[in-house]
Amino acid sequence: MAYYKHIFFDLDHTLWDYDTNASEALFELYDHYKFHELNSFTKEELVATFFEVNDQLWDLYNQHRIGRGDIRKRRFPQIFQKLRVDEVHLPENLESEYINLAPTKPAVFPGTFEVLEYLAGKYSLHLITNGFNDIQQVKLKHSQLEKFFGHVITSESSKARKPNRRIFEVAFELTGASVFDSIMIGDNLGSDIAGAKGIEMDHVWFNPKGMATKVTVQHEISNLKQLKSIL
Repeated sequence: MAYYKHIFFDLDHTLWDYDTNASEALFELYDHYKFHELNSFTKEELVATFFEVNDQLWDLYNQHRIGRGDIRKRRFPQIFQKLRVDEVHLPENLESEYINLAPTKPAVFPGTFEVLEYLAGKYSLHLITNGFNDIQQVKLKHSQLEKFFGHVITSESSKARKPNRRIFEVAFELTGASVFDSIMIGDNLGSDIAGAKGIEMDHVWFNPKGMATKVTVQHEISNLKQLKSIL
């Protein structure tokens, strides 16, 4: 078994439960704006369409085809378009209210605190995330995760996005870690796992939904508590 000193986690969809938190925020905004009065879409349809559009925009962002501002400018107009609702019914501040609300939601995946408390006594823990500095800090504060991590390396601060090797190199420079004494844990095969494999770094794929893949991974877990048997 490899000897690790540093463990690098992804944040969204790995520790911070993005889907649960985003859904809760969208439900609240649906009620606040009384979208039910439009008789056009349900809460569940709003959430499903949000995830569809959001995933597409983030894919474009990670491919360097659009910027941060483009995500925020396009997201809800595209959602309303897909829901076939006239944009006249789109509240002017909906995007900013979502941005202010969702990161304050505290849901994390089952076993998160138990595992982090277990690992914190044995390793130096850090985050590597393609998220934005300000938003990720809010998430960490409200979910009470910030105390566990020595460094938070974002795509914004490193000027690189997973799977680009540069974000990992910046992480190593900041933490004093190396590819030989580190392991990456994340949910995204195209960024977390591909990035780790690209620099020959040990890795764990967090796959809570049991998705099938032909990609070869070093370790796969469906529950964070399974990390105890690996680390």
